[in-house]
Amino acid sequence: MAGSTFGNQFKITTWGESHGKGIGVVVDGCPAGLALCEEDIQKNLDRRKPGQSKYSTPRKEDDAVEILSGVFEGKTTGTPISMIVYNKTQRSSDYGEIADYYRPGHADLTYDTKYGFRDYRGGGRSSGRETIGRVAGGAIAIKILDLLGVQLLTYTRSIGPVKTDDNNFDRSIISQNPLYMPDAEAAQRAGAFLEECMQHGDSSGGMIECIVKNMIPGVGEPVFEKLNANLGKALLSIGAVKSFEIGDGIAVSQALGSENNDQYTLSSEGHKVKLTNHSGGIMGGISDGSDILLRVGIKPTPSIKKEQSTITKDGRSIQIKVKGRHDPVIVPRAVVVVESMTAITLLDMLFASMTSQMDHLIRFFHR
Repeated sequence: MAGSTFGNQFKITTWGESHGKGIGVVVDGCPAGLALCEEDIQKNLDRRKPGQSKYSTPRKEDDAVEILSGVFEGKTTGTPISMIVYNKTQRSSDYGEIADYYRPGHADLTYDTKYGFRDYRGGGRSSGRETIGRVAGGAIAIKILDLLGVQLLTYTRSIGPVKTDDNNFDRSIISQNPLYMPDAEAAQRAGAFLEECMQHGDSSGGMIECIVKNMIPGVGEPVFEKLNANLGKALLSIGAVKSFEIGDGIAVSQALGSENNDQYTLSSEGHKVKLTNHSGGIMGGISDGSDILLRVGIKPTPSIKKEQSTITKDGRSIQIKVKGRHDPVIVPRAVVVVESMTAITLLDMLFASMTSQMDHLIRFFHR
């Protein structure tokens, strides 16, 4: 299976299956001398681990990370950083019967079509547990970006029909509610909506939004390696993501040029700034120094208790109710995954931008 590596200068390779011995990641391209310990990684893994609220699967996993290489005496060595999280409470017996049929909304049929074989225990590589490696690698990228002054704020924009009201936006409560919403009233209504879904054996989708503040300008390439294009690739590679928007997103299709264009002026300090940010902080594939604003649409959890129609491997039509322990909504646990893939992409392209001007090289290498 190809395609488990993402990035060029700063890259991650994830490995492992949801019901195998463990899940892990190898991070290559991290500079030497970064202070790093397992707690730096664990605090982000704790944001995505299951069993933390009634809106996530009751499966209890510590998701405790171990750093196996690339760190010595509390500092990165510049060599590949390998990390592992052992699977401890998997119940493969819950998935035994799905070996013979294809679950609606899952990758069962496409895996069989491509490989002629699949690991049916929880989905194998298509399981949401694969994102453990992304979050572990992303924690390193987030720490480096933070040292450079670049900060990411990621949260749940909506769940089902319930949307965050910008007038009630309060970033301090994002981590204080299980849905990671910045609007307390919306979080309550979303919770009530999810209760109804659960009573009917159903699930819900939603939207995640990420704001990148203090982004360094000049990052990204103007043609095939556009920053927005690579962000789209990174975020659409997350299994549950079905849409990606930057700036005003799909709304630009209904806007006039006079409405959509970000006009320029000089700030009181004499800096070139935009009066608006419809472009979402990226123009011509290159960061312009303003906030990067992106959002992704997350599909409903496909494993539901409601009866559905499907077919078996030999073509028989059957009715099923998916068994096992599943989230009624993926969105809250995916917030840190979106943040991680955003950080990995930004850092990778920031490293690539170091050679874009001779002045940069002379400043760095001249003795």
